[in-house]
Amino acid sequence: MLLDQLLAETAHRFPQYEPDRTWITKLEKGGSDREFYRIRVEPSSSLILVRYGKSRLENALHGPLGDFLHSLGVRSPRIYSQDPLQGLLWIEDLGDSDLWSYRNAPWPELGSLYRSALREIFTLHAKGERRLGGLRTEPPFTRDLYAWEQGYFFRNCLGRFFHLDAGPLSRLSALPRLTWIAERLAAFPRHLIHRDFQSKNVLIRAGQAYLIDFQGMRLGLPAYDLASLLYDPYVGLDAERRTELRSYYASLWREDSLRPPEDLEEAFDWAALQRLMQALGAYGYLGLVKKKEEFLSHIPVALRLLAEVLRRIPGLEPLLAQVELCLAASEQETRKRGREASRPA
Repeated sequence: MLLDQLLAETAHRFPQYEPDRTWITKLEKGGSDREFYRIRVEPSSSLILVRYGKSRLENALHGPLGDFLHSLGVRSPRIYSQDPLQGLLWIEDLGDSDLWSYRNAPWPELGSLYRSALREIFTLHAKGERRLGGLRTEPPFTRDLYAWEQGYFFRNCLGRFFHLDAGPLSRLSALPRLTWIAERLAAFPRHLIHRDFQSKNVLIRAGQAYLIDFQGMRLGLPAYDLASLLYDPYVGLDAERRTELRSYYASLWREDSLRPPEDLEEAFDWAALQRLMQALGAYGYLGLVKKKEEFLSHIPVALRLLAEVLRRIPGLEPLLAQVELCLAASEQETRKRGREASRPA
């Protein structure tokens, strides 16, 4: 669909956006298969138009789930209109500042933003499942989905990116402890979770966090969302900050006279393991298959975090050894590129 068609579709629903006095700008948006446009009419009115394909059914869920979040009191962009037949969605423009863009801010400022994000996700976790009713979401986390995430890591990170031979790859992926973890995670009570709760999916406006890219919402474990944010390779929070924020999140349940979910303690490291394996699989797939090479630069940090988690999980020592080998090779390659870049032309 051409830009003038997008403007015409917008003007049809929002007459103030007359095509002859409206500007449209395409926005870059990570690894998504969607296209994002900012549509602006002077002096200050704007909205975001999302164009999505039909290959991923979750995209059509964005509008109804956005309305649902607002009904819960969770901050997120308002949904103005959606056209599922054409794959178009018009939402509130909250600007371009995400949590990731504050990653180098002093901790008093950055910590306040993280706590704001945790308050929003707590509301989803604590109230979402009870209020969901018949609203459709993506299929819930099960043993098979956890196993799929593990396989995604072995295929696209260790296999596709690090070229690990089929024999060692098969032995590592068949470690009994991995199957046990998938089964244990699937046995915990499930809550409604975001599924991709990381720094680039949290917008910041006036010091408050707003959740975006929530169309993959499903029943799962709060620990998975919490680990997704605290072990986010895009930011690489240190252990002290992660511990502080984890304690803050647990305190939100107690302040609301609720018992924190069981998985927050017993299963947190397992959830972090799953999320980091999923992220590393995504980086390899997006970087090498989808040719979005910028994702490959996040592999060293993600491997470092994965190794940290693996050291706390017995029964995965062979996998830890392989991850440490890959991490050493990755860091060596990074240093090599740095030396080459610093050489005089």
